[in-house]
Amino acid sequence: MGWLSVFFQDDRVLFGFLVMNVTASALAMQFLLRQWRDDAEIKPVPPKSQYITQATEDALKLSTLETLLGHYNHSIRETSAKIICDRVVNDRETVDMLLWGITRKDYDERMRNLKALAIITDPQSLERLHRWKAYAALVRCLELSIDPEQEVLDHDDWDEYPLRDMSEKLCLMFFSQLLSCYNAEKLVKAKFVEKWLAKQNWGPTQEERQRNFARYMCRRTNRITDIVTSVRGTHAGREALVAIGLLPQAAPSDSDPEDNIPLVERFSVLLPNDIANVDLNNLREDDATRFS
Repeated sequence: MGWLSVFFQDDRVLFGFLVMNVTASALAMQFLLRQWRDDAEIKPVPPKSQYITQATEDALKLSTLETLLGHYNHSIRETSAKIICDRVVNDRETVDMLLWGITRKDYDERMRNLKALAIITDPQSLERLHRWKAYAALVRCLELSIDPEQEVLDHDDWDEYPLRDMSEKLCLMFFSQLLSCYNAEKLVKAKFVEKWLAKQNWGPTQEERQRNFARYMCRRTNRITDIVTSVRGTHAGREALVAIGLLPQAAPSDSDPEDNIPLVERFSVLLPNDIANVDLNNLREDDATRFS
């Protein structure tokens, strides 16, 4: 056992044991501190999902909703506004009153009612406006918003749509959204073409009107061109455009481009070369022409 006593009397051995002891103590202390920290941490309680049922919405009084609209919480204010808008858009009498308001000659009154309609409607409630009365009211609002000093729409370098009046753009926005879900039959029936489109300044003469209208449809990309394209896609819409002189009697886009190719040229693709080269203008009815 003499070697054991010598081993423990060596300073290097004692120093190694001391280092191991300090290291183990430090690791143990670190582990205990981490465990104490994790146990002392107060974790936030996750919010519980809360849903408002339809019965709860219907039970809310207007005074309560008015109070909630002034709440400091944004989510509560947004939910309250959504409930009010849903109530308004589902009330046929209120919507009819707003539609009546957008047909008034007073500009400020029209804008108030237009903005109210824009606030209460969304893609889910847009069907409330898909009726002839709503189309007719919006067309009337457009008609009242026509600028009597409008310049001729013959500019190819810039689009005048962003400079149009806000009332016009709001009405066109409604039409664009409606036509994205429904056809243009009711819009044509409401005289959109005759009451608004025909009164745009396309030019003084019939030829200029047709030329400027064709160039506008070809070179512009805005809500007006989108709406007119939908209108033109219906039989009644094409007839209305022809009636007001914006389209010729035989619009090029309404016919097959091959219809303008002479009949002989189309037959020459199918017939043999010796037949295709025959000049039919020199033939007479009594000529007994045979092809071999």
